[in-house]
Amino acid sequence: MRRGLFLIILVLFLGTEGQAQGTGQGSGLRTLMTGDDSRGWQGVGRLNIGDTSFCTGALIAENLVLTAAHCMYDMESGVRIADSEVEFLADWRGGRASAYRGVKRSLVHPDFAVSHATFVDRVAYDVALLELDAPIRSSAIAPFAVQSRPQDGAEVGVVSYAHDRADSPSLQEVCHVLARQNGSLVLSCDVDFGSSGAPIFVVEDGRARIVSLVSAKAKVQGKPVALGTALEVPLAELMAMRGADVAGAAAKPKPPVRRLALTQDGTGAKFLRP
Repeated sequence: MRRGLFLIILVLFLGTEGQAQGTGQGSGLRTLMTGDDSRGWQGVGRLNIGDTSFCTGALIAENLVLTAAHCMYDMESGVRIADSEVEFLADWRGGRASAYRGVKRSLVHPDFAVSHATFVDRVAYDVALLELDAPIRSSAIAPFAVQSRPQDGAEVGVVSYAHDRADSPSLQEVCHVLARQNGSLVLSCDVDFGSSGAPIFVVEDGRARIVSLVSAKAKVQGKPVALGTALEVPLAELMAMRGADVAGAAAKPKPPVRRLALTQDGTGAKFLRP
């Protein structure tokens, strides 16, 4: 599998595959290898996109995953990726996931466009909601709450996959919000290809809450930084769009149900992934 999708900003500063760059201050990344390591973070998962790419996503409801909008596009051609090509692997570690789900449909923020000329325009609306084909109902995989964006200087953390840590997520417990600008955040978090869509957290009262999503990486005054989306407004707009879609579908007259007589076909049981 080649490196994951990543919205490229300032290509000169990204380096080459296999050369992950830190924050310049010691990233403090810790790989979540075991069940004990990942306790509380199982709602973060890898998003496999086709057979070649991946992003990171996080569960915010039993059937909803939050990720970056650009993960749903071929960034070279600008073509939207079919929902059927995306799979969410919750708590993917060491070749196994705690739950596997396909994507029933996706909602990308309407103001996001691959063709935006500036990184600010892309990052500010780089948000997508993925509705899973079946809810994940597990006491071990709890959805995360989302809260308002943090202030400048706030201490945050990030859980992400990346091209050099594709088989298990890594936790960076402490990084900081360096600045806010027009719906985007500049953070000192260590991110790389595949980290797109990774949740950025604050931890309060022992509970992690999502405050931003990784959109891209760049350099500020020669130092690598992460660019994140300020979620409050774009996520509320996406949730309103989803609610309107559901209400519209419910209002449509339902076609008559055709009842079929079913007979056992002798093929035996079919096994479904958890």
